[in-house]
Amino acid sequence: MSLPAEVAKRLDHGLAALEIEADGAQRERLLGLVALLHKWNRAYNLTAVRDPVEMVSRHVLDSAAVLPYVRGPRLLDVGAGPGFPGLVLAILAPQLKVTLLDSNGKKVRFQRQAVMELGLDNVEPTQARVEAFDVAPFEQVISRAFASLGDFVTLTRTLVRPDGEWLAMKGPGADEELRDVPSDVRIAARHTLYVPGDHAERQLLRLTPLPMPEGAE
Repeated sequence: MSLPAEVAKRLDHGLAALEIEADGAQRERLLGLVALLHKWNRAYNLTAVRDPVEMVSRHVLDSAAVLPYVRGPRLLDVGAGPGFPGLVLAILAPQLKVTLLDSNGKKVRFQRQAVMELGLDNVEPTQARVEAFDVAPFEQVISRAFASLGDFVTLTRTLVRPDGEWLAMKGPGADEELRDVPSDVRIAARHTLYVPGDHAERQLLRLTPLPMPEGAE
């Protein structure tokens, strides 16, 4: 499916504003991801965003804005939906090993189709509820729209390494959610996110487990 010329223009300007250098292959994959999402969205209603130009800002650039804070090497995207931010981060940082987790079958099918069509060998889509997901813990666990901050941390507590961190992408209302964060977790940092083409307030909260008391099991 061909995209309006404005889509590539919005992507190029947005990446430049974020000071992200994407090579030709990465750029084509990002455009391919927008085209595939636009195509599937007509039949499967994966996102409320209908305009492919807006998809660039609301999904691709919004996801790319957290790239400076992602180190991996293993990243779990919880409640990934159709694959954001995980797919974008996997394209821009091919050294990452990204696991996409969602319980919605049609969204995970889209993830798998995107992985296949875009040739992403560093992404593993998984359909499961987070409560039933039992794997080795990750260095970082990220969420864009999965749950409240307290629920996000509580439900993924066993999926974060003791030296790992949670990355919570939030709007301005996150302050109200902070009181529900478990007492054995601290806020390590918070960053205002600038998303080119989107005027909504965005921020990234980075949370880390507190060290266990000496002698505790």
